[in-house]
Amino acid sequence: MSVVRDLAAIAKGLSITFRETLEPAPVENYPDGPGPERGAVFEGRFRGAHVLQRDENGLEKCVACYLCAAACPSNCIYIEADENTAEVRISSADRYAKVYNIDYNRCIFCGYCVEACPTDAITHGHGFELASLNATTLVMRKEDMLVQIATAAK
Repeated sequence: MSVVRDLAAIAKGLSITFRETLEPAPVENYPDGPGPERGAVFEGRFRGAHVLQRDENGLEKCVACYLCAAACPSNCIYIEADENTAEVRISSADRYAKVYNIDYNRCIFCGYCVEACPTDAITHGHGFELASLNATTLVMRKEDMLVQIATAAK
């Protein structure tokens, strides 16, 4: 009797499999879909590529305190600080990040750098197209991550 029951279970499983193969597969139309992300749907806690923010005056928020680099468990953040002068103001503080690099070959998108930043200078954006065949292009520099002035004024 158990052989008949086993054969019935196998037949039921195969019928479900054959029925599913005839139905069209649900597909997200990512590259051509509607919306600003072209069809991509993000969850509320999505951690994308990092973004360096500006303040309301258009100056950089990063004050080169090195807390994000200290909090990073994968040691992928490199910062060089420089002093602001009266003629050239990059940030509202005394110092600014002259060099700010994140190596996405090592980054694990844990969010510790975002939590450690006292000025909310670094955040996770919605950028997710980070794949590359060349590892040298995965080192993002300050110029790549910094919010543009036109965008910051909105």
